[in-house]
Order: sequence, then C-alpha cells, then structure tokens
Amino acid sequence: MLRRNHRFFQSLQVMRDVVLVALAFYLAFLVRFSFPDSFPYETISEQRETAAVFLMLVSVWPALAWASGLYLSRRARSVAAEAFDVSRVTVIAFLLLVTVTYFVRDVRYSRATLILWAGFTTVIVSAARVISRVVLRRMRARGYNLRHVLVVGSSELAQRLIETIHRQGSLGLRVLGLVTSDEERHLVGRRMFGTKVMGTVSEISSLLAHRNVDQVLVALPIDKLGALKGLMAVLSQETVDVRLVPDFYQYMTLCGSIEEFAGLPIINLQATPLMGWNLVTKRMFDLAVAGFGLVLCSPLLGLLALLVKWSSPGPVFFTQERVGMDGRLFKMYKLRTMAVDAERDGARMTTADDPRRTPVGALLRRLSLDEVPQLLNVFIGDMSLVGPRPEQPRFIEDFKREIPRYALRHKIKAGMTGWAQVNGMRGNTSIAKRIEFDLYYIENWSLLLDIKILVRTVFGGFLSPNAY
Repeated sequence: MLRRNHRFFQSLQVMRDVVLVALAFYLAFLVRFSFPDSFPYETISEQRETAAVFLMLVSVWPALAWASGLYLSRRARSVAAEAFDVSRVTVIAFLLLVTVTYFVRDVRYSRATLILWAGFTTVIVSAARVISRVVLRRMRARGYNLRHVLVVGSSELAQRLIETIHRQGSLGLRVLGLVTSDEERHLVGRRMFGTKVMGTVSEISSLLAHRNVDQVLVALPIDKLGALKGLMAVLSQETVDVRLVPDFYQYMTLCGSIEEFAGLPIINLQATPLMGWNLVTKRMFDLAVAGFGLVLCSPLLGLLALLVKWSSPGPVFFTQERVGMDGRLFKMYKLRTMAVDAERDGARMTTADDPRRTPVGALLRRLSLDEVPQLLNVFIGDMSLVGPRPEQPRFIEDFKREIPRYALRHKIKAGMTGWAQVNGMRGNTSIAKRIEFDLYYIENWSLLLDIKILVRTVFGGFLSPNAY
C-alpha cells in the first residue's frame, strides 16, 4: 500500500480504537453501577474523577498500542497473536491506571470498573480488528483496494518477491508483469516465475504509459545495482511509486530489518527483537512467574534438599559458571545430582547412565527437578524463564568454531527451558540442531510463544526421554 495511504489508515485505526476504548469504559461504568442488588456499592465515583480516569484511558491505551507496534502493518500475523497483543496492552494500561489512581487519591477509584473496562476493551478492540481484516480480505479478493505493480529483475530475488506477493494475497498487490535488463531482451514475451516478461528497462516509460501501474518494485541482485542510477533517471520523470527490494537478506544473520535513523534508512543485518516494550514485558513476566514459582515450590525445594543431603555427602546446591546474555558470566544454581568430585578429571557433557550421578540425582535429572533453583536466577535477572540453555565457558569456543552463528544465541538471556528443549533437543542430541531451534525462537519471539513453551514444558517437557 502506498505510504501516504498507510499513514492515513493508521490514523483511522487510532481513531477507531480511541472510540472503542471509550465505549468499553462507558459499558464498564454502566454495568458496575446499574445493578446495585448484584454488585452493591456505597457511593458512585465523582464525575470529575470519572472524567479524569476516562481521559487517561483514551490517551494511555492508544499511546501504549502505538509503542507496542499495534499500528504497524500486521497482515501476515495470526488473529490469535493480534488479540494477545491487544490484551497485553490492555493489561499494562490497567496496571498503570490502578497505580496512578492509588497514589492520586485517598479512596481508590472503582477497581471493578477498571477490571470490566479491561475485559470489554480486549473483546471489543480484538473483534473490531478481526472484522477489519475480514472486510479488507474480501475486498481484495473481489479486486478492490489492489495495487498493480511491475517487478524489475529476473533473478532469484525477483522470483522470491513474486512468490511472496502471490502467497500473501492479503498484501493487496497484483503483479502485472516483469521488466528485464536490455541484455535480456530475448526473454520478452516469455513467462518467468508464473509472470509474463513485458519489456526491458529501456521500454519502461512506454509500459507505464499504457498500463495502470501503481508501483515499480526493483528486485535487482546486489551485483547489478549499478543499473539503478539509469533506471531512476527514467522513473523520476514518472508519477509511479518506486520501491527497492534490497538483496541483503543473504547477509542477515538474526532479526534483520529496515528502519529509519535520524532521517537515514538503516538496514539491520543483525539485531535482537527484545528491545523497548518487548524487553520490559518479558522481564515483568519473568518476575511474576518466577516469584510465584519460588513461593509455590518452596516446600518441594525443602523436601528435595533433604533427599539430596540424605543420598550423598556434600552440599545441597551446585553452582556452576555459565555464559549468559552478551557473553556475560553468571552463577547458575541447581540441586546437586552428582558426587562432589564428579569433575576432578575436568568437565564433560552428561551422558545416559552417567556413573557420576547419585541415585537421587538420577531421578531428579530424569524429572528435571534439579533445575527448580534456577527460578532464583530468573528472579534476580541472570536468566529468563524461556531462552537458549546456557553452556559452560569451556565449551563455548569449540562450539563457535564448529557451528556457524552459535554466538547469536547469546543475544538474549539464557532460559530455564526453551524451544529446543520442548522439541526434544536435550541431553546427547545435536548441538547444531539445538542452535537452529534457538535462533528460530529469537527471531520469532513473542510472549505468546513463551507461554506456549512453558505449557509444553509443564505438560511433557519434564519427562523428556533425553533428560539425564
């Protein structure tokens, strides 16, 4: 979609959400104070205070949504993921409002109203976004709201671009044809990548004059970008939009993207998704779950500590230096599962039926209960609940030499469990395969994915056949 239209539709989305957030507050207030027999109350909040809370909600929610990327183009994302993002923004806004109203006045504003507002907002805004998606998709399926494009190029990059456009019908783009270089004139009239070659670069002005073209997508390989100067000299005389599809993706290692930096376009070849609100959200989630887990598991930890102490002489807990985020070292806590002198001959990977394990230690490893103390690592910030499993420093250099992109797993905090672990990559399994799973997790991180991994860990991960 054209950039100017995109900005316009973004503005419409913000206005729509402001109206819906306001409607949710009105419904919440109505429900809370319209049924005194079912929901008794002593007094109704003053109009001035209600107006102040209302104004905060209709300004804070859109601001948080904008900061969280809810108004970016998300046509390829699932409906469930978008609804989850809406609920996340709503929860943060709710917590912020509860905190503000707690400190601003002596008598707290109606918590029931705010809870009802959060529920109504999540449902109403999510439903509106789903309806908008359905309407736009049906419009595009019937030929409305489409952008007709010419693709310049005949390489693999152009093929990938055309396949993406065909596969993602919701993008609203329709490829009219291909334009090749003058040296490839013999291709004109043929079909490539399921699309007709309509002409060469020198003929592009004529093509634009006789075709209803909205955009020209330039998909030249990096070794042919020198032709861009001559191409733009021609296209600068036309009113059509021109977009360059950069051939840099072969060099992107992790979370590649394009952004603006002080007015300059910047291509990220290597980055992390855990920045800004994503980082804050993940940390808040870790603190809440780890804190609750430590309280809940304290009786279990006490019992396991007694078993470890009873089974063999030595300390209850085992601490070991591991490598975490950005290559920083930290002390990881575990329940001791091996004899005290298990590493007198040097560190090595644990194997099935490892003779260094104690009888109780073998059971703890089998059930992964020796990892429970790492909730403390999560709580203090050395680790996360979900992430790549940390390794010992002495193994890292070997892995870096043997496995491409291994060091990229240290772009985020190490985790108690991870995408690799819930997919069976534990124990004596392929390190290279684990890295593939770890990098997939980093590139596709979301709080919803973290919750999915934790659920799979609880309902199956503890009993992995590769846990030893």
